[in-house]
Amino acid sequence: MSYPEKFLTEGEQVVTQFRPHWRLLVIPVLWVIAAIAAIILAYQVIPGEGAIDLVITLAVIVALVPLAVVPFVKYWFTAYVLTNERLITRSGVIARSGIEIPLDNITNVVFNQSILERLLKSGDLLIESAGESGQSRFSDIPEPEAFQSLLYKVREDREDAHRARAAMPTPGGDATERLERLARLHADGVISDEEYEEKRRELLDEI
Repeated sequence: MSYPEKFLTEGEQVVTQFRPHWRLLVIPVLWVIAAIAAIILAYQVIPGEGAIDLVITLAVIVALVPLAVVPFVKYWFTAYVLTNERLITRSGVIARSGIEIPLDNITNVVFNQSILERLLKSGDLLIESAGESGQSRFSDIPEPEAFQSLLYKVREDREDAHRARAAMPTPGGDATERLERLARLHADGVISDEEYEEKRRELLDEI
């Protein structure tokens, strides 16, 4: 599973992406096992009755469509994607639906787990955000607590990048003063070593 790059904006990168928790496949798999057992039993109980066995087999296969095939397809075509700009969910095969929440709009993230979900390391996330979306629930997330921490970290890194760009010395004014201001930003940890060296070279070229 890979989120198409054509849907990413310039400079946007995928941090992580995944499908819902595997526990959603447990019941469909049990239905498949039960169906196979029913077909085998039918052939043993009614030996030599080809027509009856065929009817039973077809009936079992038809019953498997809503019980196993549909849940598996829904699981397979549901994706959660976290980029350095937004949180995305996509679901559906022909008729697609989804939610996109810019990281800048997220105000709070709450996860909850039942006892069983905690044992299986799954759970739900409730994303609170500014704007029209309000609250969005992301269900059956693998290891929701770890994902919540990752989401916070990516959002904080984005906010730090915004602050660094806003504090970066702008063209104009005395180059020496701008070098001193750049050095203070670097010493305070606002900008990285790479950003400091790049901007420092630019300012030195102006002197």
